[in-house]
Amino acid sequence: MRKTLTGLLAGVGMSIAYSSAALSQELTIFWAEWDPANFLQELVNEYTEETGVVVNVETTPWGDFQTKTFAELNARGDAYDMVIGDSQWLGAASEGGHYVDLTDFIKDNGVDKSFVPATLQYYSHYGGKFWSIPLEGDANGWAYRKDWFEDPAEMAAFKEKYGYDLGVPQDFEQLIDIAEFFTRPDENRYGVALYTQTAYDAMAMGLEQTIFTYGGDLGDYATRQVDGILNSPANVQALEAYRKLYTFTPPNWTQAFFVENNQAFTEGLVAMNMNYFAFFPALANSALNPHADNTGYFANPPGPNGHQHAALGGQGISIVTYSEKQEESVKFLEWFIRDDVQKRWGELGGYTCSAAVLNSDEFLNATPYNQAFADSMKIVKDFWAVPEFADMLFQMNDRLHPYITTGEGDPKAALDALAADWNSTLGN
Repeated sequence: MRKTLTGLLAGVGMSIAYSSAALSQELTIFWAEWDPANFLQELVNEYTEETGVVVNVETTPWGDFQTKTFAELNARGDAYDMVIGDSQWLGAASEGGHYVDLTDFIKDNGVDKSFVPATLQYYSHYGGKFWSIPLEGDANGWAYRKDWFEDPAEMAAFKEKYGYDLGVPQDFEQLIDIAEFFTRPDENRYGVALYTQTAYDAMAMGLEQTIFTYGGDLGDYATRQVDGILNSPANVQALEAYRKLYTFTPPNWTQAFFVENNQAFTEGLVAMNMNYFAFFPALANSALNPHADNTGYFANPPGPNGHQHAALGGQGISIVTYSEKQEESVKFLEWFIRDDVQKRWGELGGYTCSAAVLNSDEFLNATPYNQAFADSMKIVKDFWAVPEFADMLFQMNDRLHPYITTGEGDPKAALDALAADWNSTLGN
């Protein structure tokens, strides 16, 4: 009896020792303040249940996310063990020595084969190496009012005016037609809600999506050439198209991002809402969107020459070089990339980048927007991830926002001026 009790007590002691050791190993993940961060906290609580390791998802508003992150990284601080940073930060963070090289981890664990290639390219890859694991897949898409589109009187009026059937736009020119058709200020009804905010990258993401769709680009990422690319005829056409779409937005739509766009849609102001899929769960919730049952979703339509792209959103998760818990962080990433965890991540509201989960019938049918999301993730494209990203972004806002919101000036001249700015910034 005594021997049994002693053995039992020894076992309990070992269990307590393990739990104490595990609980003392807390991990901190830093991210922006939005719904996916809340979903992630739910997910990592399950990691704690499984391993005993506490994982805290610390957040800050989007407006100061980049500033606060790089203040800590540049100070070589260890407040964060992992950071879920924007894809465009890869250049500055990797060249600054702030992120741990995950190239071997990705190859050894088959992430390069199991995750959607585009997500690895844009969330993780820079300078020939991988610096993160794709965590929150996201792309810019569209929500629309199905009841307006399917109203027989609206359909007849549209067909008479434009000569084709009203429906989900088959190309960008149709999207512009539909936005124009539903713009009726006397009825307090407008065609579209667009990104125009200049505080960070909102306007740039909306515009770059249009540029890519019109067959243009921001430059040659390999040679850093800008002239003749950024200010190309295709980009002039795209800038003009984005300006035209802007004329079909609600009044004073000069600093709009995801909150304003969703609000315009839920209040019944607009027929179509450009937004990232991360913000569409609110539109599918009847408690938040009175039009939820009449809301449909589609991927960004192709441009006039058949090019089709969606601006990349979302982020990858990176291990901070200055963390003293890198080994435990690696264990967490090993857990996170498991198929069952990726499936659970999607169930909670996160956007998985696992190809198997993303393409499963279960995922595609789980929400009214998942099919459009999966379609969009196949056509994503991103802004430059060079270390000079922040300066280039601010210059883009300064040069192009006035034309988009007022129509004053010449689009080619605005792009020429931006090209000169970027040449100077890139040292060309």
